[in-house]
Amino acid sequence: MMLPRTPSFRLDGKRALVAGASSGIGQGCAVALAEAGAHVVCAARGVERLQDTVDAMTAEGWSAEALVLDVSDLPAVTAALNAQAAFDVVVNSAGLARHSPALATQPDDFDAVMGLNVRAAYFLSVGAAHGMKAAGIRGSIIHISSQMGHVGGIDRAVYSATKHAVEGFTKSMAIEWGPLGIRINTICPTFIRTPLTQPTFENPERVAWITEKIKLGRVGEVEDIMGAVTFLASDAAALMTGTALMVDGGWTAD
Repeated sequence: MMLPRTPSFRLDGKRALVAGASSGIGQGCAVALAEAGAHVVCAARGVERLQDTVDAMTAEGWSAEALVLDVSDLPAVTAALNAQAAFDVVVNSAGLARHSPALATQPDDFDAVMGLNVRAAYFLSVGAAHGMKAAGIRGSIIHISSQMGHVGGIDRAVYSATKHAVEGFTKSMAIEWGPLGIRINTICPTFIRTPLTQPTFENPERVAWITEKIKLGRVGEVEDIMGAVTFLASDAAALMTGTALMVDGGWTAD
């Protein structure tokens, strides 16, 4: 009897690009992919934190390099992708949040959050897919979205709108790129403890709201995302595209 075998979670010989890799979830994604054997190009705007991340990764014996890049600068993204060999895996963890009541939303804040979370994410996907198609790579594109791409939240009308948009274009791109063997999915975390979310955890009312909504009774840590990104990047997720992997402690189960 020939028994089935679990597809590999390893990424040996693969090239991965992680945008927003210098801290928080993006840094965790970069480490996870490198641990699984990929060569990881770590991209971010800030030179010092980015280089510190790469230095720490290579000190562990992993394969990584730094790429200073603002993903909201579309010509720079195109130039960077053209200068690199095509990627097997592209993870977009770059993001921005400027929370306020909807009645107090300022146009400049709206444009900034939309520009990075939607426009930049959209065209990074397109650029990555162009490279994969040209190289004949059956690749994986992964966006760090949010549970707020599936629900609403207090003071989060703009942020939630951007993540709903990411969920929408991911589904459409999955339909278009499926015949090319290019998969595109999202990871939707609950509140993860990072420098970006620290102001939220300093607000007792918000902490009470979060604690009540997360059924597992705790907020997320960066490590909670690392297995998910390795899975979606690997052959273990070969039949997954156009879907959202919820890492939300049960928030959206209601």
